[in-house]
Amino acid sequence: MRAASRLTVLGTGALLAAVAVGVGAQTDYPVKPIRLVHGFTTGGISDVLSRAIGAKLHAATGQQVVVDSRPGAGTTIASDLIAKSPPDGYTLFMQDITTHAINASLYRKLPYDSIKDFTPVALVATTPLMLLVHPSLPVKSLQELIAFAKARPGQIIYASSGNGTILHLSMERLKSMAGVDMVHVPYKGSPQAVQGLMGGEVAVSFSTMPPALPNVKAGRLRALGVTTAKRVSAAPEVPTISEAGLKGYEMVLYSGILGPAGMRRDIVSKLNAELARIVNSADFKQTLATLGAEPVTATPEEFAAHMRSEIDKLGAIVRAVGAHVD
Repeated sequence: MRAASRLTVLGTGALLAAVAVGVGAQTDYPVKPIRLVHGFTTGGISDVLSRAIGAKLHAATGQQVVVDSRPGAGTTIASDLIAKSPPDGYTLFMQDITTHAINASLYRKLPYDSIKDFTPVALVATTPLMLLVHPSLPVKSLQELIAFAKARPGQIIYASSGNGTILHLSMERLKSMAGVDMVHVPYKGSPQAVQGLMGGEVAVSFSTMPPALPNVKAGRLRALGVTTAKRVSAAPEVPTISEAGLKGYEMVLYSGILGPAGMRRDIVSKLNAELARIVNSADFKQTLATLGAEPVTATPEEFAAHMRSEIDKLGAIVRAVGAHVD
């Protein structure tokens, strides 16, 4: 009996020790560098946000945050990499409206499930897009662009950051609402589309704010509108697309951080809290303001609900314009 009792006590002690180690491990995260992946070329909004957040996470945790740009296949290469990564919190994804809300409907077959194979961690920002034209184009407003395009059906060429991206769908929606016919030329990313526009290869493009704003301020490009419901503080002189003539037009780019499915709840909670602190810090808000972006915080559950809602909303737009990738 005494031997049995002694074994029971030792077993209980070992169990408590194991629990204590487990609790300690939970609070130690992170203990090695974190990789923050995005699916776009360098210089776009996802890259800018990834680097800004990576620097803040490094300062807060003492661990290096490596920003890993994995463009290609409409961001599905990066998404698939995340879906197949270990769910240990050391491989994270800066996703946006293209990677999940659009691609879930745009692609007839994906190697992953846009909801089930990911863990929502935190929303971080919403960002407008800007409608740009080359200065040589004789239009100074959205209405003038529409009239110019209607007089030249199929002759105006516009750029996007790739087939099925938010820049592509934004222009297709504008074309549909305005009743104009323009020809699409996809580039590898928003910065490349802006370069093509400045080089005169195309006449019109939507763009994310980082590559657009400096060139608009320098007079190398002309801005005709932004896609948010309200004007943006970084360019208050630029009207919204809605107030410029296409009433009700709105396309907002949201960005958030995901991990692979199956991440531990304590790691998700710790990251969510730290990201909320970063997003609400004064200097990070200032960084966002220079991009015309707004900080956003949400619980993982709220982020998951937002993703599902955006998949439904953007799926309707994808189907309306007839876009798809086999």
